[in-house]
Amino acid sequence: MQIAFFTNFYLPVVNGVVRSVESFREALTKQCHNVFVFAQSNGDYKDEAPFIFRYPSLPLPIQGEISAVIPVSPFVEQLLPSLKLDVIHTHHPVLLGQTAARRAAELSVPLVFTFHTQYTEYTHYFPLPQEAIQEFLKSAVKNWLITFMQKCQHIVIPSESMKEILVNAYGLRDCYTVIPTGMDLEPYRLADGKALRSRQGWQDDIVLVSTGRLAIEKNWPTLLQAAQKVYLEHPALRLVLIGDGPEKSALQALAAELGIAERVTFTGEIPFSEVPVHLKAADIFGFASVTETQGLVTMEAIAAGLPVVAVDGSGTRDIVENGRQGFLVPNDPDALAESINRLLESPAKMKNFQRSALKRAKAFDMKRCAKQLVKVYEQAIREKAEQRYVRIEVEEESKER
Repeated sequence: MQIAFFTNFYLPVVNGVVRSVESFREALTKQCHNVFVFAQSNGDYKDEAPFIFRYPSLPLPIQGEISAVIPVSPFVEQLLPSLKLDVIHTHHPVLLGQTAARRAAELSVPLVFTFHTQYTEYTHYFPLPQEAIQEFLKSAVKNWLITFMQKCQHIVIPSESMKEILVNAYGLRDCYTVIPTGMDLEPYRLADGKALRSRQGWQDDIVLVSTGRLAIEKNWPTLLQAAQKVYLEHPALRLVLIGDGPEKSALQALAAELGIAERVTFTGEIPFSEVPVHLKAADIFGFASVTETQGLVTMEAIAAGLPVVAVDGSGTRDIVENGRQGFLVPNDPDALAESINRLLESPAKMKNFQRSALKRAKAFDMKRCAKQLVKVYEQAIREKAEQRYVRIEVEEESKER
């Protein structure tokens, strides 16, 4: 197959969407498909893989070093028809997502969209804090997403939790498939965190690790507050936060306010290739986000054999079976801390969760997920031939808005 991926973010940026795009690109290529990636430029970064095409971009002031793509490229416009594409797969609904939709229509090829993000949870980035305005923005974003999805032949949904949201809140009725972002388990099997623990001086620490973008929607204060409570019972606790983002300074200040600044390590953004070693250097994975679509970082944690203590939220509950690979708790620092303490006080349960985590991770093997995605493309091709599009039953209230 000739497959085009359109994404607003790609390497060297590291986030959940980039990991999904790159993982599927590698797996599909190994299965003898040609995958062409169309993404934003990023400074002087040079791509090692073939078939990566870059649009110009501008720095985003709210995102630090991340750039916003400018969806205009005469070169790409001339190139696309010659690729004889079978399917266009967009990983965003805006910017290059709009370009993907337009080009799919012009080339008469099916359009597939992966719903990676709970977009309505990101309206706080608009500097309009009033509750009424935020509600209006959320409603506008939702209605806009509905319009975009109706241009597609098929929607890929990364988790069952996200499927429930799209079916119940958006009215999605057909032409969708749940496919998690798979992963290559081998790097996690081979990784050894002992050298890192020694180098960082963590040998005598109880390392509670978490990964993700340091942003408001990830609910980091709840994890920090829980860590402070656990620290009172277990002074050897060290919280390690892997990632970077606009809330880093605020979180560092909160750690100081809670009196645990010396026991919290902010690693900053690290290369994805180093994530397995950092996870293997930890004892427990903690997570407080309630806005995940697929629980990708939690998936990485169980691949490293870590027991999980997390807030029971969308995405996360699709990865962790409560009481088997860890504990899922209410969105409350006390509940999170209580379960972490409970786990630390039971070495036998820790080992059981570790074994179960490794077993559970096998369900997310990337080869299997890539084959499922190819079946979606084949279905989308049939749907395009029949002029079928994603069907959404919009409630009257939504229509009026």
